[in-house]
Order: sequence, then structure tokens, then C-alpha cells
Amino acid sequence: MSDNLLFEKYGHVIPAGTVIFREGDEGNEMFIIQEGKVKISKSIGNKDHVLAILGKGDFFGEMAIVNRIRRTATAQTVTDTHLLAFDRQGFRSMIEKNSKIAMNIIDKLCRRLQHANMQIQQLKRKNAPALIALHLVYAFEEVSRDSLLFDKTTEEISLSLETPLLEVEGIVQRLISEGILKREGNTLLLVNAQALRERSGASSEIQL
Repeated sequence: MSDNLLFEKYGHVIPAGTVIFREGDEGNEMFIIQEGKVKISKSIGNKDHVLAILGKGDFFGEMAIVNRIRRTATAQTVTDTHLLAFDRQGFRSMIEKNSKIAMNIIDKLCRRLQHANMQIQQLKRKNAPALIALHLVYAFEEVSRDSLLFDKTTEEISLSLETPLLEVEGIVQRLISEGILKREGNTLLLVNAQALRERSGASSEIQL
């Protein structure tokens, strides 16, 4: 099924700032982002913390249809967003017709669980440098190469952690001065993957 046909059948256009669902809500749909950005946040210690800023190609809300559990986080659009919404039957039909989509979802779920568990641990410790290092670990892992765009990466980390951009840039600069990262113009290069993992508190089993 083409993207246009998928959107005609399952698509929704959601304005910026709209809460799609809240932590604790019952749910029967998962969502795939076609355009725009969605913020995923969770209440920890009576305070909301942003776990991720998702973009085109990312999905969320899948646990409600896989395990039929209540929403474990809140999802809110950051920009005007085009979403595909699937109930359990629609999701099953989609993955049965496309094994590549099914494998991509499984791969992303595994990465997301690793990331979320580590992030929650660091949030409880209120360790901003470790959280930023952790985001960098997964950012390099996600692109499967040793380079990222400096401005895009620091902005996304700033949004995700709700931390001032200057603070994020300062911590990244510290990693650069220590030889863990290197900056060439607007390119951020990974020099020492093991040291970055150690700074993040991430398991050595996580591969970059």
C-alpha cells in the first residue's frame, strides 16, 4: 500500500501543542509519524520529564495495542504533525503485509527500551552531563556512523531534556576538550566511543 493510500485510510493531521494521549489513559491505537515532531514525556518524582522528541518515521503508543496496557507516557505534538493511527487489527494487517516494517519496529523497540531505562536512571540522579552523554550515545547509534550535525543534535537534546541550549553546548564542548568528541565546522565526530559510554552510565553492551 502506498503512502498516500495509507494516509487516506489511517491518516490524521494534528495541530502543534495537541496532547494525543496522557500517561495513565487507556489506549487502543499506535501512531507512526509521517511529518512533524511529537514530544514524549513521563512523570518522575511529581515532575514531567521529556524522554524523547520523535520525528518522521518514528512510532509511539505501540504498547497499548501489543499488551493492552494503559499509556506509560504522555504524547504531545511539537509542530503540526501528520500521523498514521492503527488499532490492533490495522497494525496486525500492516505488519503481516510487510516484514520489513515489522523488523524495523522490533529493532526500534529494542533500542527504545534500552534508552528509556538508562534515561530514567539518570533522571532520578539528576545528572545532566550523563543524560547528555547518553543522548549522544544513542544519537550516534541511530545513524550508524561516527558523525552528527552539531547544531541539530544539540538542539534536539535541549528540547528533549528541557535543558538550556547553552548548557547542552557547554557539556558537549567539555567532551570535545577531553578528546571524547571532535568538532569540525558543524560536524560532531565520535573519537572515543567507550569513554562516551562510560560518561553516560550506559552498559558496555550497547554498541555504537
